[in-house]
Amino acid sequence: MKPIKIIIVDDHELFRNGLKELLMKYNDIDVVAAIGDGKSFIDFIMDHQDIDIVLLDITMPQLDGFGVLDKIKNLNAAIKPIIISMHDEGNYIAKCAKKGAYSYLLKNTDQEELIKVVRIVSQGKKYFSPNISEKMINYMSENVISENILSQKEKEVLELISQGFTTKDISAKLFVSTRTIETHRGNILRKLEVKNTAELIKKATELKLI
Repeated sequence: MKPIKIIIVDDHELFRNGLKELLMKYNDIDVVAAIGDGKSFIDFIMDHQDIDIVLLDITMPQLDGFGVLDKIKNLNAAIKPIIISMHDEGNYIAKCAKKGAYSYLLKNTDQEELIKVVRIVSQGKKYFSPNISEKMINYMSENVISENILSQKEKEVLELISQGFTTKDISAKLFVSTRTIETHRGNILRKLEVKNTAELIKKATELKLI
């Protein structure tokens, strides 16, 4: 039987390498590459068209998982994406499914479940566990971004941004470095899919986050 050719794409080296070692134990799976960011993955598959599955993280530098899903769709590539993420919010799951993900697994998924999903997806079938499906359906029925999309600290930073405080002011108020505040701000912009403060305030207001 022809082995299932897999690429792992995750920016955390320990997780990436651990997953590779786990999968290499199975005779029907061939881990072709383990890559640390979305852009490098897209560059790689330009020269490797025979990949069956990509195990894909969402939060990565250069090109995140959402961007990778878009690129795969635009390339009309045969590769089937399985998301492996720490994010369990319904909005993340629904967005990935809409962009063409064949499955969505959490990073605490056990080995048996992972291998089962890989084998199902390799046959061209989509699979979402009952728990993941419920989260996605609940989100889609409510059609609002989960309030849990932002961490508690990110909500505090967002509130202070909305009040007009500068990065320096916020760092002083929260007793952390300006670099930490810039990181929180970048994460907030990414999660709410906006590009600047004006768009951020508008989106956060619409979503009743502030």
